[in-house]
Amino acid sequence: MQRRSASGLDSVNDGRVDIEILVKQAGCALQSFILWIGYAVFMILTLRFKDTELGLFAIFDGHLGENVPAYLQKHLFSNILKEEEFWVDPRRSISKAYEKTDQAILSHSSDLGRGGSTAVTALLINGRRLWVANVGDSRAVLSRGGQAIQMTMDHEPNTERGSIENKGGFVSNMPGDVPRVNGQLAVSRAFGDKSLKSHLRSDPDIEDTNIDNHTDILVLASDGVWKVMSNQEAIDIARKIKDPQKAAKRLTAEALKRESKDDISCVVVRFTG
Repeated sequence: MQRRSASGLDSVNDGRVDIEILVKQAGCALQSFILWIGYAVFMILTLRFKDTELGLFAIFDGHLGENVPAYLQKHLFSNILKEEEFWVDPRRSISKAYEKTDQAILSHSSDLGRGGSTAVTALLINGRRLWVANVGDSRAVLSRGGQAIQMTMDHEPNTERGSIENKGGFVSNMPGDVPRVNGQLAVSRAFGDKSLKSHLRSDPDIEDTNIDNHTDILVLASDGVWKVMSNQEAIDIARKIKDPQKAAKRLTAEALKRESKDDISCVVVRFTG
């Protein structure tokens, strides 16, 4: 028996995603939900392939412009689903699509500019199997039995210093007060960033899990949320609010109340049934 999911973000603008498949939400055909805040874009989609239902959720948090997150919004999920092996080997397909998408961004840098973006994506298959991938410091946290489970790894310069230095780069706290790759970028993996790419990685960390009757909430959020609250605090706040869109609003409002200085972006998915 499939579990259904309801999802929400802190406000909604309608938009079309460049995937030529019927888009469905709660059983009704409609446009995808997309929200822009600064350089961050959210996606919430439900697609149906014959007897299989796919839920697609993401946050793309850009820097130095909106072009790269906009490109990811249009192409990353499409590239994942175009992989011939997706239905038999989702892990390999997600990894290959991330790499191909980054190469496409770099090849179009004259149009897209010198910026980049983090990404956290979640694919829910038939409400039962969840695949989560990330590049950068946007994070996915799952609630199982009320306990927060971090599904992603924050890719920060200090934690991946060895990889950066092996590629000829360096990590410095100057300028500013946080570690940065070559003194510029505060994440060690990202899409785009052509000028730093020789010292960066863009391969995702990928995790998968079953969604059972004890799993009730998934929170995707940018670093502006996680820098001011713990995983468990975010889950506790989201679980108290039945409507996922209102839960996302509450999390972003709480991050603002705590004076977060970074981009604040949030998607909440509630599993039901």
